[in-house]
Amino acid sequence: MNHEKTMTIARKRGFLWSSFEIYSGVAGFVDYGPLGATLKNKIMSRWREYYVVREGFYEIESPTIMPEEALKASGHVDHFNDPMTQCKECMDVYRADHIIEDATGRDVEGLENQELTEIISSEGIRCPRCGGHLTHVWSYNLMFQTLIGAKGKKTGYLRPETAQGIFIPFKRLLRFFRNRLPFGVVQLGKSYRNEISPRQGVIRLREFTQAEAEIFVHPEDKTHPDFESVRDDVLRLYPASSQEEGLEPFEITAGEALERGIISSEVLTYHLCLARRFLMDIGVPEEALRFRQHLPTEMAHYAIDCWDVEALTDAYGWIEIIGIADRTDYDLKSHAEHSGEDLRVFIEYDEPRKIRKRVVKAGMGRLGPRFRKDAARIVEALAEKDPEEIEEALMKEGKYLLELDREFEILPDDVTFQEVEETITGEKVYPHVIEPSFGIDRIIYTLLLHSCVEEEDRTYFRLPPHVAPVEVTVLPLVNRDEMVDVAVKIKRDLRKNGFIAEFDSSGTIGRRYARSDEIGVPFAVTVDHQTLEDGTVTLRRRDDCSQIRVGIDDLKSTLRDLIRGC
Repeated sequence: MNHEKTMTIARKRGFLWSSFEIYSGVAGFVDYGPLGATLKNKIMSRWREYYVVREGFYEIESPTIMPEEALKASGHVDHFNDPMTQCKECMDVYRADHIIEDATGRDVEGLENQELTEIISSEGIRCPRCGGHLTHVWSYNLMFQTLIGAKGKKTGYLRPETAQGIFIPFKRLLRFFRNRLPFGVVQLGKSYRNEISPRQGVIRLREFTQAEAEIFVHPEDKTHPDFESVRDDVLRLYPASSQEEGLEPFEITAGEALERGIISSEVLTYHLCLARRFLMDIGVPEEALRFRQHLPTEMAHYAIDCWDVEALTDAYGWIEIIGIADRTDYDLKSHAEHSGEDLRVFIEYDEPRKIRKRVVKAGMGRLGPRFRKDAARIVEALAEKDPEEIEEALMKEGKYLLELDREFEILPDDVTFQEVEETITGEKVYPHVIEPSFGIDRIIYTLLLHSCVEEEDRTYFRLPPHVAPVEVTVLPLVNRDEMVDVAVKIKRDLRKNGFIAEFDSSGTIGRRYARSDEIGVPFAVTVDHQTLEDGTVTLRRRDDCSQIRVGIDDLKSTLRDLIRGC
C-alpha cells in the first residue's frame, strides 16, 4: 500500500489524471483516463447488480441543477457550510478546521465558528503561505450557485447530493410502488461541492460521483426480511462510545451488534453488511475496512444514526468512502411543509378502529370571501393540523398563522372545535429513510491503493477479473506475421463475444507481460509455435504467472468461467 507508487502508475497508464493540465490545472477536479473510466463504469455496474438487481430497487435520474426552494427545504441552503478563515495580508482562504488540524494535530471537526476563532487566536496560528494574521471564522456555503433562465431571476444550485432528486418526486415513486412500504430507489450521478481548499487528490473533489439508495420504511418497522443471511457477518465497529472513551475498534457479528443496541436497527445493520460485501467483492481487503459511528457533534441534522465505512490509507489515514444513515422522516416532512404537498403514506390497519378525537372545522362562509381560490386548500390543511396547536395560538395571539407556500392568517371566528367519533381503517405516516451513500471516486482510489502489489521484478494492480478494465491481453510470442495474424483474429473474436481484449506485439514477451500486469489485466493469451501446429494457446494468470494450454475454440468459455470465478 503506497500512495505515491499507486498514483504514479495511475497517471502513467491512464487511470487518473489532473484536469485542465494544459491550463495549469484546477484543484478539486480529476479526469478518468481510458482505463479509469472503464474501471469506474464496471464498479458502478457491479453496484447496480447489488442494489437494483438483487435488492430489487429501481433507478431514476434527476437533474443536476436544482432550484433554490428545493435546497432551502432540504436544509442545504442554511446548513451546508464549512468554517472558513482568510489571511489579512495575502488574502488566501482556508478551511479553519483543516488549518488548525495541520498546525496543532487536534481534531476540531464539529466545533462552532467562535470556538475555532478562539483556537486560532490562542494557538497563534498564522497563514501557512505568508505568516499573516487570520480573520475570524465564518460559515461558507459549499454549493455552486447558478442562475436559471435567460433573465437570471431564478436562483439554482448544482446539486450537493443525489438524494434530494429522489425525495422530491416521492408521490410519483410511491404510486409506482403501489403505495406500499418498504421500497428502495437509487440514483447514480454527479454531485458538486465548492470546497474551500480541496486537497488529498481524489479524496476531496469539487465534482464527484455518488451512488445512493434511499430505502423508505415504516417508522415502526425497521426489520429486514433477509437479515438472517447477514447475521453472522463480522463487522469491525468503532462506535461513538468507544471513540469518546479512547478505545479501539472491535470485531463483532451483525447479530450481536444489533442485539446489544450498538447499531440502531435491523435494516441499518443489514446495509452495513451489504456495503462490506460489495467492497470485498470488488477487491477491497476486509482488513482495510472499519465502520465508524458518527459522534453526536458530527451527526447530520437529519440523522438519528449514521455510520461511515472507512478505508485505511498510508497517505491520509482512515478515510470515509461510504456513509450509511437513518435519515428519519426529516426530508419528506420538510419538503411537505415547504411545498404544501402531502408526502405521507397511508398504512391500512388489519382491523378498523374506532377513536374519539378533537377536530378543527373551518367555516367556508368566512374563508371563501377572504381567501377565494385558496380557501379549499386552507380548509384541507387546517383539517390536518393539530387542533390544540391552533386553539392555543388563537387564545394567546388572537390568530393562527398557517404556513403553506405563503402565510395565511386564521382568526377565531374562522374555525370551531368539536369532539367526534370516527372509524378509521388506517393512518398516514411519513416513512423513515435508510440511506447508503457510496463515494465512487474514493472507492476507486481505495481499490487501486490496496490492489497495487510490488514484487521484486514487477509492480501491478491485483484487480478482480470482473472489475479489471481490460480482461485479457492477446500476445504473439514473437512478432512474426503468422503469429500476429492469429493473435489479432483471437482478439477480434473475443471482442465480438463481449470481452474487453487488447493486442500487444511491441517489445519482448517479458516486457509485454509486465505492461499487461501493471494495468491489472488478469489473463494473457500467448500465440506461439505450438498454436500454429495444434490450435492451442497459452493462458497465463496475472497473480501467480501460472500457465495452462487451452484450445482456441474453448478460450471464450474458459475465460468466461475464470472471470465469473467459476
